[in-house]
Amino acid sequence: MIITDFQMSLIAGGVVFVTGVYSYNKWQEYKVKKRVERAFDGQHDDVLMRSDDGVRAEPRFHLDEVPMPDGGSGAYGVPEHLGGHVGDVAAPGFAPDEAAVLPVRSADAGVPVEELATSLVDPLIDCLLPLELEAPARGEKLLPALQKLRFVGNKPVHFIGLAVSGDWEPVRHGVVYTRLQGGVQLASRSTALNELEYSELVSRLRSVSDEIGAEPQIPDMIEVMQDARNLHRFVANHDAQLGVNLASNGAPWNIATLLGALEKLGFDVRPDGRYAMPDGEGGHLFSLSTNVTLAEETTARLTLLLDVPCVAPARDGFGSMIACAKNLMARLDATIVDDANQPLADETLANIAGQVKEFYDDMAASDIPAGSTRALRLFS
Repeated sequence: MIITDFQMSLIAGGVVFVTGVYSYNKWQEYKVKKRVERAFDGQHDDVLMRSDDGVRAEPRFHLDEVPMPDGGSGAYGVPEHLGGHVGDVAAPGFAPDEAAVLPVRSADAGVPVEELATSLVDPLIDCLLPLELEAPARGEKLLPALQKLRFVGNKPVHFIGLAVSGDWEPVRHGVVYTRLQGGVQLASRSTALNELEYSELVSRLRSVSDEIGAEPQIPDMIEVMQDARNLHRFVANHDAQLGVNLASNGAPWNIATLLGALEKLGFDVRPDGRYAMPDGEGGHLFSLSTNVTLAEETTARLTLLLDVPCVAPARDGFGSMIACAKNLMARLDATIVDDANQPLADETLANIAGQVKEFYDDMAASDIPAGSTRALRLFS
């Protein structure tokens, strides 16, 4: 049989194709084999994990040792919601037109690296994402890839590393790391981590892992979604804002004149029309709204608003807010009223203060104390 040049080219092409498929399959088998070896080989000697006496040094930060609070509704205890409105603890989402709640932040300066690490990747509020590095890597090599995955939806993603010193810490330049631990926040003030966000996270995490030479351990989606819903239920039931109003007893106040009074009381007056009372440490105790747009020249009503879960009990945010309201009441000839424009008596305010204390006690019992790093992450 005579074989033409065309037939020869077809045969040659077929041989190349079959060889390529065979080679590809062998490479895939090799990659799977290496992954299995890395996953089950716990006996390899890592010189970077040794202490001075040659004994393998264990990390001093154990993510799996942080207890999870147990409550009546899943993993997080959900108390009865403090009911009411202005003059009481307001329902989630309440805010006067201009009274956007200002986040209360604490500075990181002076915080020990391990404490900072646990605040970034927290087993109580994050889905943990362990990454096994194929080889020790320096921070400057890891950071460019890790910074590509900072959010999924509105949920922050953080990474910490196990340094050769044996400490877990935020990944930084000039340090060699042997392992990484990622964490995506399970819930925010608005939503819980959902299936689409988690799928996006897994896809992007695999891409980042390939770039840095790491093998991620992906948690089960069903379990993660349940944890996210439980945490968001806790957040929703503790998303309390508490406000009191000041109503003018006479003519509306001139905004320009009002500005001077607020500055004398120590308010941080911002160009966008927001006013906040500093706590002296870079955060804010409560905010104030004029209840009118920036174009208006007068207002007859002010609203003081406390973002309850974001202010630590020791700061007495409610007490400070009421003291400020009474000071303004005397300066501006005003009356402290509720939403229905009814005067709020001292007895009523004292009763509200008792409810706030119970609210704080409940948050502390759930290991998410008001004003803590955890609370600020969840309610910011």
